[in-house]
Amino acid sequence: MRLVPIQSVKEGSILAKTIYDGEGRVLLKEGTELKDAVIKKIEFLNIYTIYINDKYSNTVIEDMIKPEIRQKSIKKIRDVFYNLEHYNKNPNNYEGQNLYKKNEKDFQSVQYVARELIEEILSRKNVMIGLVDIKSFDDYTYQHSVNVAVIALVLGIKMNFHKYELFDLCIGALLHDIGKVFVPSEILNKPGKLTEEERKVIEGHPESGYEYLKGSYDVSVPARIIVLQHHERIGGQGYPEGREGERISILAKIVAVADVYDAMTSTRVYRKALSPNEVLEYIMANGGTKFDYKVVQAFSKVVIPYPEGSLIRLSNQDIAVVTKVYSEMPLRPDVKIVYSKNSESVDSILELSKENSIVIQGVEYEVPEDN
Repeated sequence: MRLVPIQSVKEGSILAKTIYDGEGRVLLKEGTELKDAVIKKIEFLNIYTIYINDKYSNTVIEDMIKPEIRQKSIKKIRDVFYNLEHYNKNPNNYEGQNLYKKNEKDFQSVQYVARELIEEILSRKNVMIGLVDIKSFDDYTYQHSVNVAVIALVLGIKMNFHKYELFDLCIGALLHDIGKVFVPSEILNKPGKLTEEERKVIEGHPESGYEYLKGSYDVSVPARIIVLQHHERIGGQGYPEGREGERISILAKIVAVADVYDAMTSTRVYRKALSPNEVLEYIMANGGTKFDYKVVQAFSKVVIPYPEGSLIRLSNQDIAVVTKVYSEMPLRPDVKIVYSKNSESVDSILELSKENSIVIQGVEYEVPEDN
């Protein structure tokens, strides 16, 4: 299977992963043949990328967590955000008025989600960060929150954090964007460039989330600090306080990388998704300047920018499908040539770990029809 932008999906492809709505109900089942009408329906649902099986790739890509756990987690986080937003918009209430008391049961459910995610990931050996779940625009915030938590946990485990630290890390990651509930939706989802005033409103969401959580005994201080500091950068380029280096929590530094990776590999109203390899290169290029170097080192060892089944273009302009990934050399997988100007190369296996003259240029989604 491979993750493909909806505009690049060809009629006759097979849906490789079930698509769910925000309540966890099945919208379209794995194995469905994608006719043009079905593809248009998916696009109408504001789903920009889907997993498919086609003649180039039918490899099974295992998710980092079980689909049922992911969907249950998304629903619970959605309920937390929805309940807070609903309460905050009630004209009889005012922002900050004992909101945490109204959401006490919600925060207890967040703790349940965190424990389940931690146990799930700890039960799997050598979990790697591959492609992420299919995202819908309408449920992006909740899906993003769960993805960030999962990625942060994989990083925390790689960095040998204790289980109690993983719990704080997971809670903070799940709630890192809760302050966006206080941001008007017309600013949050604006497709064009933000004005200076709108940008300041957006940049206030970490502080709003932190202030809201200050009164909750169900959210620990380290988790609250993640909410406040996840947009800080070690060189002082971040917000809301422009903190530098050691003045930023290590847990927040982990969530910062997880947040950037998932956000940049997601399509938003104001820009298209970048490929995992492009985002990995961005994060690595900013290790030690924006992102903590040790976190980036750990990230580079657990992320798979080209999972098995990915269609990629090589520097010699051949197009190939990734057949085997090596955790110690994720940028040098084995590949099978599916398109080449030299027809004799088609179907041959190339071990990039032994081919120093050839590198991967990027992800491809279509193969020329003259193949």
